[in-house]
Amino acid sequence: MKKFFLLIPLFVFSLIGRSQENGKIIIGKVDSVQSMILNESRKVWIYMPNGLDEKSTNRYPVVYLLDGPSHFYSVVGLIQQFSQVNGNTVCPEMIVVAIANTDRTRDLTPTYVKGDPPYVDSSFTKTSGGGEKFISFLKGELMPFIDANYPTQPFKILIGHSFGGLMAMHMLANHTEMFNAYISIDPSMWWDNMNYLKQAKEVLQKKQFTNTTLYLGYANTMEEGMDINKVQQDNSPMTRHIRSILSVDTLLRSRKNNGLWYASKFYQEDGHTTVPVITEHDALRYIFRNYRFKLESKDYVDSTADLAGKFEKHYIEASKFFGYSVFPAEKLIEGWGTEFEQIKYYGKAEKFYFLNTRYYPGSSSAHAALANFYVRRGNKAKAIESFKKSLQLKQDPITQKKLDELIK
Repeated sequence: MKKFFLLIPLFVFSLIGRSQENGKIIIGKVDSVQSMILNESRKVWIYMPNGLDEKSTNRYPVVYLLDGPSHFYSVVGLIQQFSQVNGNTVCPEMIVVAIANTDRTRDLTPTYVKGDPPYVDSSFTKTSGGGEKFISFLKGELMPFIDANYPTQPFKILIGHSFGGLMAMHMLANHTEMFNAYISIDPSMWWDNMNYLKQAKEVLQKKQFTNTTLYLGYANTMEEGMDINKVQQDNSPMTRHIRSILSVDTLLRSRKNNGLWYASKFYQEDGHTTVPVITEHDALRYIFRNYRFKLESKDYVDSTADLAGKFEKHYIEASKFFGYSVFPAEKLIEGWGTEFEQIKYYGKAEKFYFLNTRYYPGSSSAHAALANFYVRRGNKAKAIESFKKSLQLKQDPITQKKLDELIK
């Protein structure tokens, strides 16, 4: 198994930089899986929230990205912005698995066609229709490999654009359980002379979902003078792309009680190649709409309000929705403790420092932060207790020195 580093110039450090080696910003690596199903080696670009440390005690949801290298940088940047930058908790920190193509037409089309003019000719489609085999690779080989080698949570998202969007819709309809959420971007639902569209709509018309989310974003691919209303009355071949998407959108919007969390948006100012980034932005916000804890000003200024209790209750409810224990990053929770301590709301500060040790019981730094708070508050007994817990998890000379001084 070969692993290569992905590099990006220094000037984008503030956006997606995670660790540095020899003056270069490293945002991920390339791993590989030898597939018996596809009879080839498949490369995947991997982003880890904690840099390149695969032995972290933290675990993360996973974003699987079709046409991976084309969208890797933008998706990683969005996730970092939403989960880390400026204390944001719009979404959790996540692992990104970007799947590189070997035969895109083969893997990302659900049926074989001899040609589908005006979009593709017979030379383009000669290997088409391998979608089910590719899905078997994802389910039987790639996902088990990622789960075995990286600190994953069970929550999974699939993102696909164009043919990738087509595959995302196919998997939503026929392999729903593989992912918790699907982001389909300007999908090629025109595939197979609109015959696949009919098949997909028949399945989606009857399908019942359980806690599954779909966000569908589509671009303005219409010619000048055409609008959404006019294009649906048009029968020309060049409008099949957007007409097919509108047809699916209309169907899904009409089904209110099928258990699918569904949202869609038409991006009038974007074309087929520019729509992925803005769709991914809006889709992540929609999928994790119940994730972020929203601080109300009255809770902040009221020194007696049990903000930590409200905070904990929120993430208990969020955990029920997402199917695993979710809460913000350790440093963000510690930051709340620090902020309340600075404005002399010591009761609130203590609760957040303590809550961090409950969420991250295996973190020596969380226990050390609580101990340092007790030192500053003059609570020697609790400081000693917390320093000892920190040292049991990880030996640190500075922490040991502080403990020795307290004991003396």
